Amino acid sequence: MKRVFLLIALVAMLGVGSSYAQSPAKVPAYRGVIEREQPNGDTLQTYLRGDEHKHWMMTVDGWQILENKKGWLVYAKKNCKGGVVASRKKAHNEANRSKCERRWLNRKGIQLMNKEA
Repeated sequence: MKRVFLLIALVAMLGVGSSYAQSPAKVPAYRGVIEREQPNGDTLQTYLRGDEHKHWMMTVDGWQILENKKGWLVYAKKNCKGGVVASRKKAHNEANRSKCERRWLNRKGIQLMNKEA
């Protein structure tokens, strides 16, 4: 009987300990500039913002970006339901953007005005 009780107590203690180990850390995202490399070797300066519940990535001038399935950092856009999805436009630093890319961003890109949010 003692063995059964000890076994139950041990299982209960392990269950409580594992639930604490799996809870997310409540810390903000890294606040500095992160330089990411695109698959073709170009670099892109980005910020991470958010917490354990909601997080996103953006260029240093405030355009939201996502990483697509092929590993490219691309601009985010809204879909017809209002959600955020990855576009096909590859992200570049502000100094390396074409006129066409700037025009596309002004029409379809998601600019995050509060960079410190």
